[in-house]
Amino acid sequence: METRGTWEAEAAVTREYRTQELADAAGIPVRTLRFYRERKLLPPPRREGRIAWYDDQHLARLRTIAALLERGHTLGGIAELTAAFEKGRDVGQLGELLGMGWSDETPVRLSPEALADYFEGEVTPENLAAALDLGYLATDGEEIVHVSRRLLDVSSALVREGVPLAAVLETGRRVREHAEALAALFTELISTHVGEEAIGRLRPLAKNVVEAELTMAMDRLHQRRDAGPPQAPQTPRTPQPPEPPKPLQTLQAPRNPQTPQTPSS
Repeated sequence: METRGTWEAEAAVTREYRTQELADAAGIPVRTLRFYRERKLLPPPRREGRIAWYDDQHLARLRTIAALLERGHTLGGIAELTAAFEKGRDVGQLGELLGMGWSDETPVRLSPEALADYFEGEVTPENLAAALDLGYLATDGEEIVHVSRRLLDVSSALVREGVPLAAVLETGRRVREHAEALAALFTELISTHVGEEAIGRLRPLAKNVVEAELTMAMDRLHQRRDAGPPQAPQTPRTPQPPEPPKPLQTLQAPRNPQTPQTPSS
């Protein structure tokens, strides 16, 4: 009979892939896999004679490369990112490597188990793919990197309140569209009237404006909901013309009763 220790030991066994098997699992041609290896985007495989053996860490790295390429990153930028991880660079620099520039966000390294604890029962392949597509998550070997501590905490809190993670991610996608428009608006404003060199210095002002406007907009929406649905305006009643006076009826004198005839004598 298998014991819990046996199950854990079996789960700890890392699957290994030959070159063709790894390429098939990652959905790429073998020549692409070899190209990535030549560019040092992948750690060296384990060698057994002339056979190269890859494992799940290599597969996770290939999926991360695919996700970053879909977001518009170049292979050179991805190579810099992977080199930073392999050299043990501070994870706080991940935002810069991912093109986050002046971002105040703090990336977070997580194990798959820790990520599952944040979103109990919601870490599905579909949600992971959506988070990778948004750029919220990246993988590095057996570790997962979330690009923002604040976004991680907020999304986890929403899920604990009962909001499905898929809905949180879709809302995040829509919020990003509006955020991009707001960023373009303030960038143009500052560049036109102050200068591009002031964008970084004045960025906190734009952040404060957006936060204040969002707060007031939510207050107004809450007040409208408390007031209930607007009542339909009542149509004013059209005044009716006065009724014409009824014609007077001619009073007829009552007929005299016939005088009884006196019998002739």
